[in-house]
Amino acid sequence: MPYIGRSNDKISNVEILDNLVFDNSSSYSITKGSVAFTPNSAQSCLISIDGVVQATNFSVNSSTIDFGVAIPSTSTCNFFLHYGTGVMTLPSDGSVTTAKLGSNAVSSAKMFSGFANGITMADQWRLTANVSANVDPIASNLERVDDASWGGIGTGMTESSGIFTFPSTGIYLILVKSNMSANADSNIGLYVDVDSGSGYDLVDELTGGSSSGLVRSSNFGSIIIDVTNTSNFKIKFRAVGLSNTSQAIFGNTDYNRTTFTFIRLGDT
Repeated sequence: MPYIGRSNDKISNVEILDNLVFDNSSSYSITKGSVAFTPNSAQSCLISIDGVVQATNFSVNSSTIDFGVAIPSTSTCNFFLHYGTGVMTLPSDGSVTTAKLGSNAVSSAKMFSGFANGITMADQWRLTANVSANVDPIASNLERVDDASWGGIGTGMTESSGIFTFPSTGIYLILVKSNMSANADSNIGLYVDVDSGSGYDLVDELTGGSSSGLVRSSNFGSIIIDVTNTSNFKIKFRAVGLSNTSQAIFGNTDYNRTTFTFIRLGDT
């Protein structure tokens, strides 16, 4: 059976308990600052009654001390000491104040130590103009969404020449939306490539096609990756199958048409 009670790292300093007020009874409540106090044992207590020190000639049960004989109301408790921190049971409502807490005793780092962090980064980019030719990677007409209602979280992605890098390690959800048009007998696509340190790998494909006439479509893709190293992990987007001006992956600087959303879900 596991041990229930105080740990042995609390046997240290001397506690000054409230003096007992005798009333011809044999047992009395033990308190400190008017709050019930449970000693380690009777052997941890030292009491002076009428100038005579009492030790081990009484018993302790929880927060009650019993002398076995009635103590006259005319007697005086000179002091009541406890060797060891003891345990205060059930503090009264509102009795624990801010002043009683040590500096930095409570912090978010201590509260969440050992737990995976939640969403600490959310970022979104978009195409600001149409892409009408094959390109690897899409390196121009990219911007972070900047509408008045836009709201991101934390430090976002960094983009250079179409290569995106991550601000920190972790598990990331990447959402891609693409509006595109394809003419007769064609198939175009937006591909997502991830480099984890050993070369780019195709991880998602958004395609559109037509067998007759011009067809426009909206396409959606999603991947989850584990970014274990911010130096090695990269992500890029490329356009394929675009052969004439009637085919395009659409972009706009005023609103979202083709977007790239990055959300850090938690720790790696």
